[in-house]
This record gives sequence, structure tokens and C-alpha cells, in this order.
Amino acid sequence: MSIGAHVRDDDPVGAAREREAEVVQFFLSDPQSFKAPQPHPQTAELLASDLTVFVHSPYRVNIASTNNRIRIPSRKLVVQHAEGAAQVGAKGLVVHGGHLGADEDPAIGIDNWRKFFERQQADGGFAVPILIENTAGGDNAMARRFDMLARLWDAVGEFGAGFCLDTCHAFAAGEDLVDITDRVMRITGRIDLVHLNSSRDEFGSTRDRHANIKTGTIDAKQLVDVVAAAGAPVVVETPSDGQAEDIAFLREALGR
Repeated sequence: MSIGAHVRDDDPVGAAREREAEVVQFFLSDPQSFKAPQPHPQTAELLASDLTVFVHSPYRVNIASTNNRIRIPSRKLVVQHAEGAAQVGAKGLVVHGGHLGADEDPAIGIDNWRKFFERQQADGGFAVPILIENTAGGDNAMARRFDMLARLWDAVGEFGAGFCLDTCHAFAAGEDLVDITDRVMRITGRIDLVHLNSSRDEFGSTRDRHANIKTGTIDAKQLVDVVAAAGAPVVVETPSDGQAEDIAFLREALGR
């Protein structure tokens, strides 16, 4: 499998070179906004490179939401960012599973995801695969606990949804990393990307605070085992100062 990192938006090619990364992931716009992506200044370089590229959608996206002012622009934004991702040769667009309010029926959020895929399929599909990512917190989240993830996949799996497994998120959500790839595969049938992150916090904390492999609270061997079992491209979203070391550690541990 190829290994790389989430890097700065303006110079992913240079950042990959600095880290000796084979994979890059980046945002196409401000991750805290609903802004549509603009043409990326390194499009030609990315297309000409050997890099495997993924794009992460903005954090504001919440396809599950019952709030029209959030759900409707979220749908539009995912379609726009999928198109932008295709322009830079990306293999997929990572989208968080989203959440509902504490008193809302999660079945509504799941149905909102199904309708989104169904309507887009009728409109010709997405420009790149949509990779739903498991999340760390939220009692009414669509992809925090794997029992809810199974319900979501029953609704969207038939439309070709992809899956991104984040190790820090799973750890924070209270999901044991031992044999986690087997449990995910039984639900989704696929793992398209691994976000290989350690955590700054304890197991089950629900906090999404990434740490570098050697300094985090997750056993490094467990992280290596996840990568080996998943057999998918790997992106470390760890603090940038230690990303090159994280990539080198994984390569050595995997005999690469």
C-alpha cells in the first residue's frame, strides 16, 4: 500500500516531496466554510505526478442534518468538491458521516444520506467516489459507533459508497482496534483509505485530537496491524512536524 499525509492546501506537491509521501490529502477550500472550490494552482503538477491524491470535504458538511440550511448546502458542496477532486486526479472525496440533534431520530439522518446518493445517481453520479469517514464523537452520529455505521451502510452501500477508516476516531469512539478491519469489512465490504492517526486522549474519550504514532496513546503495533490488514492507501493526519517520521516508521514496520 502507498503511504502519505494530509498536507497544506497550497503546495501539496512540495509537501509530499518534503515527507517522501506517496499519497497526499488536502482541502480545496476553507474547511470551516461552505465555499465552492476554485481551480487548484498545482493541478497540472498533481496530474503529472505519481502521487495518489485524496481530497477532504469541508468540516461544515452534514448530509444527515434535518436542518435545511445545513443539509441542502452540504449536498451542493459535496457535489462541487467531488468535481474539484476529479480535476486534480483524486481517487476519492472524504466526507464525515454527520450527526443529528440529541432528540432526533437517527433513521432520518440515514434516510437523508440514502436520498442524497439516490438523487445524485439519477443525476449521473459523483465525479469521484464518496468515502464516508467514521467519526470520533456525537451521541447521535451516523458513523461513530459501528452498529450505527451498519444501519447507514444498509442504506447507501448499494450506491457504491466508499469507506475511510480513521484509527483515532475509532479509538475515541470506544471501538477496539484489534481486528477492526475485519469488523469494518463485514459492514461495508471495503476500506478505500486509512487515516492512520494516534490519539492525544484515552480510549473512548470521544475527542478528535490526533497525535503522532510514537507519542500518542494508541499502541503503535496496533496501528501497524491496521495498515497491514486494510491493504489500502494510508494518510497520516498527525501533527505536521512528525509526519515524515510517521511515514518512515510505517514503511520500516511494514518491511517496505
